Order: sequence, then structure tokens, then C-alpha cells
Amino acid sequence: MGYGQCAVTSAVVRGVDVVPVRVEVVVSGGLPGMAIVGMPDAAIQEARERVRAAIRAAGFKMPGEKIVVNLAPSHLRKTGSGFDLPMALGILAATQQIDPAWARDTLYLGELSLDGAVRPVAGTFACALCARSLGLDFVCARDSDPVPLDDVRIFSLGSLAALGAEGGAAAVLERHRGRASGRASAVAPDFAEVSGHTLAKRALQIAACGSHGVLMMGPPGSGKTMLASRVPSILPPLTSEEMLEAAIVHSVASEPLDAVLAGTRPFRSPHHSATLAGLVGGGSPIRPGEISLAHRGILFLDELAEFKASVLQGIRQPLESGEVVLTRADGNVRFPARFMLVAASNPCPCGYFGDKEHECVCTIPQIRTYQSRIGGPLMDRIDLHLDVWRIPPAEVVDGARGASSAELREDVLRGRAFAQWRRERGEGPCVRGPAQLEPGEARDFLVSQAELHSMSGRAIVRTLAVARTIADMAESERIECEHLAEAVSFRVREGIGGR
Repeated sequence: MGYGQCAVTSAVVRGVDVVPVRVEVVVSGGLPGMAIVGMPDAAIQEARERVRAAIRAAGFKMPGEKIVVNLAPSHLRKTGSGFDLPMALGILAATQQIDPAWARDTLYLGELSLDGAVRPVAGTFACALCARSLGLDFVCARDSDPVPLDDVRIFSLGSLAALGAEGGAAAVLERHRGRASGRASAVAPDFAEVSGHTLAKRALQIAACGSHGVLMMGPPGSGKTMLASRVPSILPPLTSEEMLEAAIVHSVASEPLDAVLAGTRPFRSPHHSATLAGLVGGGSPIRPGEISLAHRGILFLDELAEFKASVLQGIRQPLESGEVVLTRADGNVRFPARFMLVAASNPCPCGYFGDKEHECVCTIPQIRTYQSRIGGPLMDRIDLHLDVWRIPPAEVVDGARGASSAELREDVLRGRAFAQWRRERGEGPCVRGPAQLEPGEARDFLVSQAELHSMSGRAIVRTLAVARTIADMAESERIECEHLAEAVSFRVREGIGGR
């Protein structure tokens, strides 16, 4: 078998960014073997055995000469098994077992099984975007998630054996359609199924309109989780830009894309035993955490006080900046994390502090200790705080229906449309301080409330932002006293747990 060389284009995912990688293959004289250079990780080093077995299973011959594979640029650490397919393609082209034209103007990504089948890998959607930016065709596994993109030709390859078929790429590759997981067809729960809780629904409406954080506190069985699970039903669908951002994160994390590509906003609900890496991101290779998977959607933290303090404090900075920055020895990795926080917690260890029907058995120090687990800095970053009580048994038995999600969503969409109208007039996206309140009754009211409740500067700004959202829902250009009063009522909690 003759000597030769070939270069195939592939890509590596770093965070949510994709870096093109040139897979250079040289078959030359020397001791038989296969060496992979260019800072590969363990999964890539193991590709030697997978590629060797796949080439033989597909009916080709593995060269008996020395094979050197270089992954350029060599200074960047490469991770994952997606280089299997381009490496095998490079070896076959370098030894003239397939037409070298296969390697031209195309980005390849895929893992190989020992029988030569091409398997999907994480980051397929993100790599397809990279191929589009480079003006290349894109080839991935047949079973990859759907990748609907304009301005790029996307093809599927089911097996390495197909490369030996006559007729070249045009006869072998098929337009990629991907596989559907069925998640997009799930019916979202409706607020009409929730009886009562008028005040909580109003707070969630305001939160959905302005993407504000919400903390619901109340006894077990009061409906906190039920209310939170229905918040996506009153949010507008993802825009094209938001859909693209969310799909990239889900692709990198190997999460199904069907629901996101259908316009449904992500809803993530991690268990309170989640680690810091699981919530914020991390690991090796670095993977996005739950707050990034909730990008442009909702992060629901149930039993908030049960999370470890170090884990909760890890989301403080992303709440402000809208992104996660993970620092490693080889540089920083950024993940988007612009989400709406919805949290729920019991008021005390037994859960019944303030409940009129069940006696609380906790002492005051126990209640203070339990609620302090959340932490003052995080509480200060949550815009709306509300108490949620159990509804009367008669309403549960009778099955009284409340306002539907469609009715509540109308106010949300109207408020967002009015806010967009204000932005187009050049008034800015949100209120940033009391200076934007004209001297008068509204300003004096806010100042008096801030002094009365010892509100921090952040609390004042966030209260103003909530009031601005309430005014938008009322289609009012000015923030009035009634808007501020409602915003303050959702912000201030008197005494332990607000009771």
C-alpha cells in the first residue's frame, strides 16, 4: 500500500464556541503504528483502536505503515470522540482507498463503532453552525438530532462502509433529517387547572413580563411547584435568535433539541442535591450546567433552602451578568446563562411556620437558621417574594377553574410589546435608579419605603424595575404610586418569613 497524505476539516467544541480543526494524516515508512499528536485527550487517543477496527469492518485495509495524525492548531487541547470519522476518512484518502475529493470543502464530525457505524456526538448543531460560517458542507451521523439551518448543506453518513460505494459523495450522502425525541409534542400544563392563588398568579405574570426572579415561600402542599411548572405557558415563544442560542447550549450538552427548535422555552428543575459543577457548569471536558441549559428560559429551584450554600452562591454572579465564566489552566470558558429564576421554599424545617391549620414545632432560632441558608445576597437579587398558602379544601374538591394561561399570557405579551415600544423611542430597556422618577409623589413614596425597610441600592433599583414592568402591563408611560406600591408589596417581607 502506497504512502500518502490527506487533510480533513473537523471541529472541537470549547464552551459554546466551536474551533475548526485540521486533521492532517500522513502515511509513511517506519515502524507500523498510529500516533496522534496535537494535544488530544484520552478519548481521542483511544480512537486508534476504534478507527482500526472500523476500517477493517467496513471492508477496507488498515495500512501496515506508520500513520501520524496531527490535530491543528496544536496549542489547543482537543476533546471528544468526534474526530474518529475525519481520522478514518483521512487514512483512507491518504492510501487511495477512497477518492481524496471526499475530504474537500466538507466538515466531518462523528464517532465510529467497531463495526464501522457512525455515531452522533455532542455539539453537532454547534459544529453545523461552524461549517456554515466557513462556507463548507457538513457531514454528521444519521442518528444525530435535527439540524435545520439555512445556507449550509447538511448530510448524513450511516456507516464507514458507504465510503466505498461507487458514484462518490453524491451517491452516498443523504440530506440530514435527524431523529425526533417527541419532547416537543408534550402539552404544557395550564394555569386554568390551578384554583385560587390569584396573588401568586399576578406575581408570576409580572415576573414573566419582565423576566424577574421569584421566590415563593409556603407550607408543603400549598401549590408552589404546581404554579412554577406552569410559568412557561405564559411566556412568549423563543425568537429566532433566542432559539439559536438555546439550541447551541443544548447541543453541546447532548440534550434533545426538539422542544427548543419548536420555540418552547427551556424549563430546568435540578434536584437540591445538585453540585456546583452540575448547576453552574464544569467537569472535564467542561460541560454547561443547569443555569446555562435554562438560558432564555426558566430555572426552577425547588426546596431552595435545601441546596448547599456554596452551590446557591454560585448563581449570584450569573444572575447579574447573564453568563458563566469558568477559569481553567488553559483559559476561560464562557457559557450563556440569561434565565428567569423561579424558586420555592418551605418557611422552616417542619414547613408549617405561619400556617393557620398546622402548628409549627420549630423554634425561632431554627427558623432563622433555616431561612438564612438561602443567604442575604441571593435574596437581594430576587425581585419578587411572595407567600403561598394552601387553598380551601372546598375549592380543591369542587375543582374550580382559574384564569387560563392564554388569558394571563395576553397581559404578558401586551406588557412586553409596550416595553419594546418604549425602547424604540429611546427610553432604555429598564429603570436604573430613582433619578428616572420625576420629582413628585411617586419619588417621595419610593424614598420613604426604602428608608422604612432599609432597602439596599440593588433592592431600590430592582423595585423600580418591577414597577416599570407593572406600568408596562398597564401601558403607562410613567411609573405611578400604584405601580410602586405593588412592586414594594412583592419585595418587602416583615418579620421572620414575612409573617
